[in-house]
Amino acid sequence: MNPRMSLLLLAGLMLARAAAADNFSEAHYDAAKDQLVITMIYRGTNPDHTFSLQWGKCRDVAGSSVHEISAEVLDSKFMDAAQTNFKTTTRIDLAGLACRPAKVTLRTAPRFYYTLRIPAAPGASP
Repeated sequence: MNPRMSLLLLAGLMLARAAAADNFSEAHYDAAKDQLVITMIYRGTNPDHTFSLQWGKCRDVAGSSVHEISAEVLDSKFMDAAQTNFKTTTRIDLAGLACRPAKVTLRTAPRFYYTLRIPAAPGASP
């Protein structure tokens, strides 16, 4: 195979993987339940995917009381063949998250991001 064909094949494979990737439909903070509500759109062979967060390190921001933290959105069936479109909503309890108030950046492959703010924990003193 000539080098140009190899590059075209590689580019096609990368585009196919990106098209099959998990992405955000919506994410917001539910103050009444102190939860992140994340709606994901994804492709697979079945709707039984579950999503969880792998939290990064809490970072202080100089001159601000708001911290920064990122979280990788993990798909329980990330290797599932991309055949059908699905959508699911996941609720993440934030009661144990000490990094607050914070700007939260959610990430999923390949380079999809969603950023939102969460306030101080309910009942926390200012």
